[in-house]
Amino acid sequence: MKKYSSKRSIQILAHLLQQYGIADIVISPGSRNAPLAIHFSEVDRFNCYSIVDERSAAFVAMGMAKSEKKPVAVTCTSGSAVVNYYPAVTEAFYQNVPLLVLTADRPTDFVDIFDGQTIRQKDVFHQHSYGDFQLLEDSKENAEDINFDIIKKAIELCFEKQGPVHINIPLEEPLYELVSELPTFPTVEKTIKRKEYEIPSNLIAEWHTSQRIMLLVGTRDYSPELENQLTQLVKNHSVVVLSEANSNLHHEKFFKHIDRYIFNFTEEDYKTYAPDLLITVGQNVVSKKVKQFLRSARPKQHWHLDEVWQPDTYFSLTEKIEVKPEVFFSKLLKFINLEPRPYFNLWDVLRDKKDAKHEQFLNTIDFSDFYFFNKASQTIPENYNIHFSNSSGIRYAQLFDFGKRKIYCNRGTSGIDGSTSTAMGFAIKNENPTLLITGDLSFFYDINGLWNQYIPPFVRIMIFNNGEGNIFKIIPGPGNANPNTLDEFIATKHRKNAESLAKHFGFSYIRVEDELTLDRVLENFFKPDAQPKILEVNTHGKNSADVLKSYFEFMK
Repeated sequence: MKKYSSKRSIQILAHLLQQYGIADIVISPGSRNAPLAIHFSEVDRFNCYSIVDERSAAFVAMGMAKSEKKPVAVTCTSGSAVVNYYPAVTEAFYQNVPLLVLTADRPTDFVDIFDGQTIRQKDVFHQHSYGDFQLLEDSKENAEDINFDIIKKAIELCFEKQGPVHINIPLEEPLYELVSELPTFPTVEKTIKRKEYEIPSNLIAEWHTSQRIMLLVGTRDYSPELENQLTQLVKNHSVVVLSEANSNLHHEKFFKHIDRYIFNFTEEDYKTYAPDLLITVGQNVVSKKVKQFLRSARPKQHWHLDEVWQPDTYFSLTEKIEVKPEVFFSKLLKFINLEPRPYFNLWDVLRDKKDAKHEQFLNTIDFSDFYFFNKASQTIPENYNIHFSNSSGIRYAQLFDFGKRKIYCNRGTSGIDGSTSTAMGFAIKNENPTLLITGDLSFFYDINGLWNQYIPPFVRIMIFNNGEGNIFKIIPGPGNANPNTLDEFIATKHRKNAESLAKHFGFSYIRVEDELTLDRVLENFFKPDAQPKILEVNTHGKNSADVLKSYFEFMK
């Protein structure tokens, strides 16, 4: 016999989640949220997942939402459990991933009277959510009608903004009273807003009067419609399209390796290659150099296309176009002439020169992080989704060609936390296998990302372990510190490896320490197995930072 929570607020919440098609719920254990856990797990239309660590759980839910492209709910008990969601909430906020955050709470009268596991949960995510709501306790007057309207509004906002929305749920004791029958609730009339867009005539005029048009595409999911639209724009060399590995765009006329081309730009080069019309699409851009380039270039017009975010990243924003890029370009293509422009040829000559030098450098490298990334880019099967960790991981990825594989990285806040948990959540909900390529610090920082009983056997993890946060040996600045300070407190040198962790969490494990072993192992690493696999590439003492610096010196 089914047993449901007697809490009317929980019954209404479950009903509305079903009405809007939200089926996946990540639950962390606790007593105050027990009514939610009991109720959701008894409803056949819900897929419930138990993840103990709330910080990991929220990133797992975010990975699921990225894979499913629809909201995923995550719920926990009261107190400090709630604020452990915050890293993932901020990431989802800046990445526009729809998370519905359901936090159980003590009754409102219990706040700040030193009752156990009670903090100020109302509006706790206010700075980094698209909506903050609090339900009434069931005993309050008109609670049922008011809570119905609150939950409906919160769910629709999560769909509309495609980002985190928080519902705080004060629950009075008793918590474990159950019923075997549920009341009938009304069918919902959905009122999610749909935006209409017509392109202004001044934008058409600006396009036609611009001689140097550049499109810069940042982090975004693969969109065949957008890829086709941008392909039309470049086929006659009308525009320059700069993209990154995590832009998920694939065409031979797109410029996919920005840092390879502009890393050594001088102030004079900034002027030579500057656009007069810059159109930016997507979100965070990995390349710091392209930010420096465009901030110095100061294009006459800068349009940014996004439904939610309109950042003035390059200090030259002139048009905030609050619409999906696919909608915008479908309108634009009806009105513009796609004439060849010499600007494309200018960039094309640069690309040919730099790509040739890149290939020359590949013939000179020994075993290192750079060697590993080059080899991995040539070996990963085409059907894999690839998740990169911050910081070195996603930067190395920009220098190599990963074909048409889907690429993901938590570039909302660009932190190292949650990379493993996000990838595992994504893998749970995706029919294609998932590979996580991660640095050692990112991996060890998110160890609980493997504390997850739902990880499929076709998951693969590659750890490039250089024994420190090697990014601090690459970027300018940290090297000015005393070497002992740099090693202990910034780069954080260590001698750890993942072998015992792999065994503990049920992964098969392989470690390699030279190029011959790496080449041999990669042949079998992606073959089917009963367990997920970890490949740890040990590059301790290989001066990987020096190899990368010599690469950019060579590319001058």
